Amino acid sequence: MTDRIHSFTVVLEHDMRADDAETLANAIRHLRGVISVGSNISEPGQYVAEQRVRSDLGGKLWEVLYPSKGGSQ
Repeated sequence: MTDRIHSFTVVLEHDMRADDAETLANAIRHLRGVISVGSNISEPGQYVAEQRVRSDLGGKLWEVLYPSKGGSQ
């Protein structure tokens, strides 16, 4: 027997204004089989966490591409 799917989670590329996101939500509501579409409000803590991870990964990538000259050879 195959698994049954009861819902999908959609992650947006970036935070959107609520009035702009309503157009997207309405489009999803028009898809066959969709009975409801909810939204989640962005929280400042989430934004801070994402930016810290982005900064940390960016720094590590920069170090890989351009190693410091003071390192061992």
